Amino acid sequence: MAENTGEMRQEKARAAAWFRELRDQIVASFEALEDSHAEGPFADMAAGRFEVSTTTRSADDGSDAGGGLMSVMRGGRVFEKVGVNISEVYGILGERAQNAMAARKGLPGMKDDPRFWASGISLVAHMRNPHVPAVHMNTRMFWTPHGWWFGGGSDLNPCIEYAEDTAHFHGVQQAHLDPHGADLYPRLKAWADEYFYIPHRGRARGVGGIFLDDHNSGDWDADFALIQDIGRAFLPAFVPLVEKRRPLSCNEADKDAQLIHRGLYAEYNLVYDRGTKFGLETGHDANAVLMSLPPLAKWV
Repeated sequence: MAENTGEMRQEKARAAAWFRELRDQIVASFEALEDSHAEGPFADMAAGRFEVSTTTRSADDGSDAGGGLMSVMRGGRVFEKVGVNISEVYGILGERAQNAMAARKGLPGMKDDPRFWASGISLVAHMRNPHVPAVHMNTRMFWTPHGWWFGGGSDLNPCIEYAEDTAHFHGVQQAHLDPHGADLYPRLKAWADEYFYIPHRGRARGVGGIFLDDHNSGDWDADFALIQDIGRAFLPAFVPLVEKRRPLSCNEADKDAQLIHRGLYAEYNLVYDRGTKFGLETGHDANAVLMSLPPLAKWV
């Protein structure tokens, strides 16, 4: 079991390598979906491909403070826009971030040693066919000299809801969580329902999923195994829904509903999402941080 103090170099390296491995699996799976010649209203379009670029974060003094890979596909026949980003950043937390950490994690000594390290994977997919749900997934590890914390989850965001799709998505999540404790899925589902809620609209942004944050059980290996299984659940939870719904025909009313629903997604990510706020406040590449925004949206 890892200790709360110390640099945790091996643990950080294992976590960052896992996020990279998961990224590679997802990118390959999504490009395979683009290559498959399923019937449907967009089957004649050209298959999309990810464009990969490096991202950087600079410390206040201009020194290197880490970065990552931004992989974005635009204009595909399955994915209208999808981003799969990984990052590994480090440095000194600013005063606002220190105060937020102290309040959330109960760390009154943050000002004495405000170093941090963070790594993770973040994915948002906006789909071409409005019958195919948009989706979000994120897993991450955060470290300070005071300890480590894992967080993340995934949630489904359909503009046209199918009860069986929601049941499948949640069922796969539960199957991957149950080995870690029978109480975990209900707790993380309730957490997602609360976290992905848009107060000013009085509604959720989608049909939920699972979410956890600030997770440290005291056993790093157990916590890492949990966050890996949350990542492993993503593709079997989502890809069958894409394969099932992409052949369905759609009309202008369906596309209009999709654009309006994307407006909800944009509002949530700009106003409430912790990852967006953390990325911008710590100086990470703004294009990578705002990758989650849809290519087109509409408000009424």
